[in-house]
Order: sequence, then C-alpha cells, then structure tokens
Amino acid sequence: MGTFIDTVTRTGGTVLDLLRRFSFKDAIDVAIVTLLLYALIKLVRDTRAGQLVKGIILLVALYLLSFYGDLLMLNSILRAFLQSTVIMVVILFQPEIRKALEQVGHSKAVQSITSNLGGKSRDGAETRAAIEGVVEATAILQQLRMGALIVFERQTKLGEIISTGTLVDAGPSGQLIANIFFNKAPLHDGGMIIRGGRVCAAGCILPLTASDSVSAELGTRHRAAIGMSENSDAVVVVVSEETGQISIAVGGKLTRNYNRVTLSETLFAELIGAEGVAQGNGLLGRLGLNKGKKEGR
Repeated sequence: MGTFIDTVTRTGGTVLDLLRRFSFKDAIDVAIVTLLLYALIKLVRDTRAGQLVKGIILLVALYLLSFYGDLLMLNSILRAFLQSTVIMVVILFQPEIRKALEQVGHSKAVQSITSNLGGKSRDGAETRAAIEGVVEATAILQQLRMGALIVFERQTKLGEIISTGTLVDAGPSGQLIANIFFNKAPLHDGGMIIRGGRVCAAGCILPLTASDSVSAELGTRHRAAIGMSENSDAVVVVVSEETGQISIAVGGKLTRNYNRVTLSETLFAELIGAEGVAQGNGLLGRLGLNKGKKEGR
C-alpha cells in the first residue's frame, strides 16, 4: 500500500512540475502538433490511405512482437521494411498528398495571408470589365446554343493550364469572347483563361473531375469546370451547348440555372466583393451564396 501511495505521489509531483514549467510557447507547440495530427487523421479517413495505415499498424504490432519475442529473422525483415515505409507512402499516395497540400494552399486563411502580403493583384475596374464582357458573351452564346468554358484565375496561378492553349492577351469584350466560342472557330472546344481582367489564353485543356457523384447528364465541359474548380480557387463559367443553360463551378461544386442578372451578381460577389476591389477569395464560398441547383461533389 505504501509503495502504491509513493508511486502516486511521485507521479503527481512530476505532473505538477511539468505544469509549472508549461509556457505559452509550449501551448503553441501543442496546438500546432494537434492541428497537424487532425489534418493527418482527416486525410487518412477521407482517402484510400486509411487501408494503408491499418496495414502499417499491423506491421508495427508484428515488429514489436518479434522484438520482444526475440524472433531475429522476422524482426530484421520488418525493421528493413518499416525503414522504407515513408518513401513508399510518398510514392504510392502522391496524388492524395498533392491534393491535401493544394487544399491547404486554397484554404481561406492562407489565401487571406497571401493576398495581404502580395496586395491586390489587379484593379477592380479591369475585373469589372471582364465580368461584363463574359456576361454579354454568355447571353449571345445562350441564344445561339453554343457552348463555352470560361475560367477566371484568382490566387492559384494557372500557368500549366495556359500553356496547353493559345495565348490571346486581349481585352475581354463580349464580341471577342463569343467569336472565340463560335462552333466553327478553331479554339471553341477548349477553355478560356481570364487573368488580370484580360483574355489570357483560349483552347486550353482543363482537368476533368474524378468524382463519382457528378450527374451522368453533365457533359465534358461541365466535368472540366468542376475539375478545374477542384484543383484551384478559380471561378468557372459554363454554357451548355445542348440546352444553353449557364452554370458556375466554384470549389468543386456546380450551381446551375443562371440568367444574365444572377450571373452578373454572382461573378461580382465572387471576384470583386463588397470592397469594390478585385479579390483573391470570393464571397460565394464564404457566404454560401448559391443560385440554382447544386451539382458536383
């Protein structure tokens, strides 16, 4: 009984000593580690990496069993295997790791920091002119039943996407945009990138969404719009060639049934916001401003 009391007393003294020495710096350290562990658990839970973690836990358990059971051959094999596990995980789960890092880069906190550090990347008047040009062009294309895929670049730079198309570098007039997407034009099949309030490139190849939850009725343009918004913070406008319906993709989600007025309002909210200056992170994602029926993930 006395030994038990002594053990409890020593343990309590150790805990109290640690608490007395616990500083604000230690609190920050614990908070950061907790956030990293939470992000890791979320990544594992939401991807196929969860099965790998179960396998690694089993191997670690076998390794401990072989170590304490003095199973020399098994212990040597497992030790060599576990030493290379980190490299194997990076190779096998490169897409998941890349997506997780991209999500960190697209987060509101990081976007806010980079926007404040870098300042406003463009004038609000230029973005306003681009929005007006796109709205005018989509109205023309909607009447003619011609498709369009227009990407507004924000904080995430789309240099790789731009390199797949043809550089244009022109003012965003409605007539120019409509002519590019005329169904006999050579660049009408790809996506158009608007950067800094100007038509930067056209005929660009956009990534398609890999989501299984996307409606089967959506065509390649809509899947490319969702995929582009999944891989960046871009705002993507789509005009359906079959129905003339106008849609917007932001953050991997597609909202549909826009008209000229609601399209203009939503693009202004996303790209310019209440300050009247071009923004890097839109209001649609922050306020949940959705017009039309949700599709996508």
